[in-house]
Amino acid sequence: MSWPGITERRIATNGIELNIAEAGEGPLVLLLHGFPESWYSWRHQFKPLADAGYHVVAPDMRGYGKSDKPSEIKAYNQVEVVNDIIGLVPALGYEKAVVIGHDWGAPTAWATALNHPDVVRAVGALSVPFLPRSPVPPMAMMREVYKGQFFYQLYFFEPGVAEAEFEADIRMALKKFLVMAGGETDLSALPPKAEDDDMFSSLPDPETLPAWVSEADLDFYTGEFERSGMRGPLNYYRNHDLTWELTKDSPTTISQPAFFLAGANDGVIMMAEELVKIMPHFVTDLRINTLIPKIGHWTQQEAPEAVNQHILAFLKEIDG
Repeated sequence: MSWPGITERRIATNGIELNIAEAGEGPLVLLLHGFPESWYSWRHQFKPLADAGYHVVAPDMRGYGKSDKPSEIKAYNQVEVVNDIIGLVPALGYEKAVVIGHDWGAPTAWATALNHPDVVRAVGALSVPFLPRSPVPPMAMMREVYKGQFFYQLYFFEPGVAEAEFEADIRMALKKFLVMAGGETDLSALPPKAEDDDMFSSLPDPETLPAWVSEADLDFYTGEFERSGMRGPLNYYRNHDLTWELTKDSPTTISQPAFFLAGANDGVIMMAEELVKIMPHFVTDLRINTLIPKIGHWTQQEAPEAVNQHILAFLKEIDG
């Protein structure tokens, strides 16, 4: 698939190479994708931001797409992932950047701002609000909260298990996953899962795709993951505790200009509604904190016009 004005290349950072998609000239805006996606999840943001006078860069995060895929699980802890992004800034010829992330890209974006305020001049996040480091290890907390229940992050934790299920039929797995987390799905109506259940067997096979993702879009994602496999992307979930150990001395407050957007029907927001409310205590210059009605988890794909409007308003406010 070709997107006019968007080019791709590989660039060295933090000891690896990342594939980046880019467009435009001007101040640097980095767009960080989540799971299970690619730079392509930002396809609707390139032209509006480039037309507004920005150099827009969306990498395939480590383990994804055409980027390098370190073999060790621990290579996917958030300290390393943050260092990938911070290293991109000078590699692209800049001293500072605006960093915006969605899903797993959101905690990465928050962490770049938290730990590198000299490089990250403003920050934005979609779907996942900021929360300071937990006082207890995350995996123990998850196992206690979801004791006796299926929870996808616990299911993803055991190496090889989720890979096998995804890779048995990548296209169907992605289709089910994308539709399940989209705004059209009533998550409360899905049948409950037992602790030892798998991810996809009980999910219905969607007869049609929602308007925000086309067959061609699904083909693109399928091709990316058929080439790359799922091990790298799933390894992000296997590093909660290592990241927790490595960040014990991190600050707790983000002071740069910031924004947060999410879908009102996003399952993450259903779990983290209270975190959204208390976020201004920790993100002290939070200029936008908005839930977009009638959409789910795939914020910038489900509501590209609304997302672009908010991002452009934010950039105009900080840059004049």
